[in-house]
Parts: sequence; structure tokens; C-alpha cells
Amino acid sequence: MGKEIERKFLVKGEFKAFVTKETRITQGYLSSVPERTVRVRIKGDKGFITIKGIGNESGASRYEWEKEIPVSEVNELLKLCEPGVIDKTRFIVSEKGGLKFEVDEFYGENEGLTVAEIELPTEAHAFTKPEWLGEEVTGDARFYNSMLMKNPFKSW
Repeated sequence: MGKEIERKFLVKGEFKAFVTKETRITQGYLSSVPERTVRVRIKGDKGFITIKGIGNESGASRYEWEKEIPVSEVNELLKLCEPGVIDKTRFIVSEKGGLKFEVDEFYGENEGLTVAEIELPTEAHAFTKPEWLGEEVTGDARFYNSMLMKNPFKSW
């Protein structure tokens, strides 16, 4: 099982001029308990199932396992998911040193929310914060996709 180390931020400014790729994502959760989230996702024309463990104290690091599965299987599993679907476009913004920001612009009940994540090799790894990056929300459970499905941004 791999370890995911990422930091999450609100987006406060214009980032789209720096985008190198964008992909539509639809996902649901078979389990959204913090100790083990199980997600199915259609990302572009591919399907995935992902299992994530609970985050560490800072919220920046947790275990993650992901496997590609047929989109037809994702569509079947979406019928079994907990209520609420996450619908978003993911924009990729490349940074120095091979790092990249994944900027998610949400739709539906989470319309108006845009967050950026950067995956890092270590929690202490330094990176340059672009001007469009806002407040850090790493570890704030309200911004986890599994929580946005239960308590959408529009209801805050």
C-alpha cells in the first residue's frame, strides 16, 4: 500500500491561464468513514476504485491504494454508493521540480468551491505557492470529498 502526502488549499485567484490538462471526474463512496474511505470514480474515460486510510495528525499523510477498473463496473458500483455524488473538473497546473497542483472546480451542490492539492514526496518538502493559492485547509475534514458528499458546500 502506498502513502499519499498532500497539502490542500482554497483557490483565491485566477489559475486557468496556467492549466496544462483538464479532466471531468464523477465519483461516489461505498464507504465514507474516516478510517477507510472506499471510492469509485470515472476520470475522463477511465474507471478507478480507491481505498484511503485515516490521515495522520496533520492531515497531510495517509495510506492510499488505487486500481483501474472498467467504467462499466464503476457505473454498477455507483448504484451501491452512499447518497451524494461528487462532480468536478480537475485542472493540472505544473510547478517547478516536477510537482503539480490538482485544482478541483466543483459542480452541483458543491458549486462555488475550488480547491487545490499538491502531492509532495515528504511532509516537509518546500514548494512555491502561486499567487492564486489561498488559505491552507489541509486536515480540515469539511474539504474532504467524502465529507462534501454528506455536507455539501452550498449548505455551509
